[in-house]
Amino acid sequence: MNTDTAPLHVTLLVGSNRHGRFGPVVADWLLDHLRAHDDLVPEVVDVAGTDLPTTLARTPEAQTALQEISPKLARADAFVVLTPEYNHSFPAGLKNVIDWHYTEWRAKPVGLVSYGGLAGGLRAAEHLRQVFAELHAVTVRDTVSFHNAGASFDDAGRLLDPSGPDAAAKTMLDQLVWWGRALRDAKEVRPYDAA
Repeated sequence: MNTDTAPLHVTLLVGSNRHGRFGPVVADWLLDHLRAHDDLVPEVVDVAGTDLPTTLARTPEAQTALQEISPKLARADAFVVLTPEYNHSFPAGLKNVIDWHYTEWRAKPVGLVSYGGLAGGLRAAEHLRQVFAELHAVTVRDTVSFHNAGASFDDAGRLLDPSGPDAAAKTMLDQLVWWGRALRDAKEVRPYDAA
């Protein structure tokens, strides 16, 4: 298949592992958008389902967890990271999964979706831009954020007013596809060499 038109493999990284988390509600909404986008084939890594130690010690338990997570990150052409905002930043569990990996992120685009209170998780998203820049990943400009996220969805997990978030998701995913194809094609011509 021509790589110009081949769908991109995108890994959705669900970044919350807090008890009673709201993340799965937003993740389900986001997965509907990923699946509806003809250019994307989604896969999920949920931080709550990982069992990685924060010591970065390659114990047998860590190796087992990495066997589940690392291939999903490695085969991705692009990422969407879903983060809540805890204490003006992103959760430690999300950072831990990110830190366990390096080459898996290189020269790939990252779309950011955040949720929280009044700030909508935007501070967490901005902090993630710095982290992914260090890992040689490219964050796309536009984000999706949910301000007062709990009040934005009904009890069945449907958005009360989907017009704004749906438009933001389309813009972000279109940018992700452009960057994903551009970087995938560039790496075929000239492999990325991170010093």
